[in-house]
Amino acid sequence: MTDRRRRADAQRNRTAIVEAARDLVITTGPEVGMDEIAAAAGVAVGTLYRHFPSKAVLLEAIVDDLSTSIDESLTAAADRVEDGATRPEDEITGLLANIVLEVRQERLLRFTAADPAADSLRRVQERGRTVVERLVAAAHRNGALYADVTVDDVILLLTTAPSDSVPESEQLRWLDLARRALGPLPRDVSESVS
Repeated sequence: MTDRRRRADAQRNRTAIVEAARDLVITTGPEVGMDEIAAAAGVAVGTLYRHFPSKAVLLEAIVDDLSTSIDESLTAAADRVEDGATRPEDEITGLLANIVLEVRQERLLRFTAADPAADSLRRVQERGRTVVERLVAAAHRNGALYADVTVDDVILLLTTAPSDSVPESEQLRWLDLARRALGPLPRDVSESVS
């Protein structure tokens, strides 16, 4: 077997492990066993431990991957606003909708917050705050947010959004109320989430 093929196999195994661990942590919580993760990834337990010598290291990798994904998504939203492709208020409303209706990432972050991966979680929060600051500043320039709405207000809404145990009708009602609390946003939440 060539070195290139070994590296490709190792990368495939690592990706499979991270994806399996992420899905299992989301569905069952961070107490999932390493052997369960290995089985779900289709690799031997020894292969899992070669890549990730402890669960803490594996959780850190999951949060790092999630961090990259969130950072790319938020940066793209801010870039769309700065390019004039979308309105900042639409991006803020969309961000709230994603947090409430696409709860898998939020659940993963909540599960890992009490873990050694919390340092990665803080990095996600810091980078996210920077992008939310850009969106809020742009929305204020457009007059789409009430003058006293701050970045901390938007982050408070993001971090206190209802969980997936709340019925969808109540999640949508929360989104509508959150949208109205921020300012005279012209679009209905239903338009943003459909």
